[in-house]
Amino acid sequence: MISIGALGVMFVVATLLPINIGILAFIGAFLVGTSSLGLTEDEIFEGFPVSLFVTIVGVTYLFSVAQRNGTIDLLVRGGIKLVRGKAALVPWVLFGVAAVLTAFGTFTPAAVALLVPIGMNFAYRYGISQLMIGMMVISGAHAGAFSPIAVSGALVLGMVGDTPLAVSPLGLFLASFGFNVLLSVLTFLLLRRRAPEASAEPVAEGAQAAPEPKVTWRQGLTLVALAALVVGALVFHLEIGFLALIAGAVLALVDMENQSKAVEGISWSTILLVAGMVTYVEILEKAGTIETISHGAAGMGAPLFVALLLCLVVAVVSAFASSTAILTAIIPIAVPLLLASHLSAVGLVAALAISTTIVDTSPFSTNGALVLSNARGVDRDRFYKQIIGYTAGIVGIGPVLAWSFLVVPASL
Repeated sequence: MISIGALGVMFVVATLLPINIGILAFIGAFLVGTSSLGLTEDEIFEGFPVSLFVTIVGVTYLFSVAQRNGTIDLLVRGGIKLVRGKAALVPWVLFGVAAVLTAFGTFTPAAVALLVPIGMNFAYRYGISQLMIGMMVISGAHAGAFSPIAVSGALVLGMVGDTPLAVSPLGLFLASFGFNVLLSVLTFLLLRRRAPEASAEPVAEGAQAAPEPKVTWRQGLTLVALAALVVGALVFHLEIGFLALIAGAVLALVDMENQSKAVEGISWSTILLVAGMVTYVEILEKAGTIETISHGAAGMGAPLFVALLLCLVVAVVSAFASSTAILTAIIPIAVPLLLASHLSAVGLVAALAISTTIVDTSPFSTNGALVLSNARGVDRDRFYKQIIGYTAGIVGIGPVLAWSFLVVPASL
């Protein structure tokens, strides 16, 4: 009770105040571990996710290097170039670019922060719904977020890898990708309209505004490094974090003048959040809290009903709190339920991952706030209410669809 109460306090404080929940989690791990469980400092730090720490440092450092040498801008320009004057394709290009960025290791808010300003300005200029553009960028970022070399994918697979369960990395990725494609199709169909406050300037005129810059040899080397990262991780099963650090270091060495501050691009806040939460989850396990909650959930009734309840709960909570923190807390709770039932491991894990992340369209989350802050030529209050309405629909329908598509069929 003490350990779960402390966790609840962490989420409330981190939601209401501008403090990283990872800091609170480290403090909670020390206080609960020493005072309530009688653990030593070494025993407390047994839960520190060393491998995950290296992975997040590596992939976010490599992304920072790629962003500073212009490779990320190159990918964005290449995607926009595919439009060829067809404005209706712009949302799908941004969706695809966002998915590629996160699938290669870009943290989701970083990809959204990069693409949302581009998309919202484009939407305003060419009369496309800014709400649609913003939501599709977020969906695209989530579509690639659970690849084996992505931050969120590595987090989930790393946590499940420490259990007797077997979850296919490809299955998790395809489930998330397919669901977000479906979500984006629905968003595109429902929100596709001309924005009355925008101009109707043809895309072709804007496309001719500036000459196309040439690809530099450093950008070409970066693309090769990204491809090598994928091959090394997926084909040869090498440690993703170390591969990314090697690639980032090599690229920095050939461009030392511009890459001296690339280390500042490492997602330290994410690392702090994940490391703190995973360390505290280990405290929950040592206290027997995870086992108690899991058995309690399993005793509520049919496993399928419990699975649906978990999906709904994480969706509601994640709309107001960190989705990464929610994931680190919910996966350990779901493991005993999976071990004691006939539910599909990859189905439930994917459904929970999807339910936790798709609600990041909320204006209370980083992604939703980026969309709201970059809107142009709109009534800010009205646009805020539109985002709230869209998110409410996602919270109400998304988890049920994820459960229906991924958990129910594989469990019958």
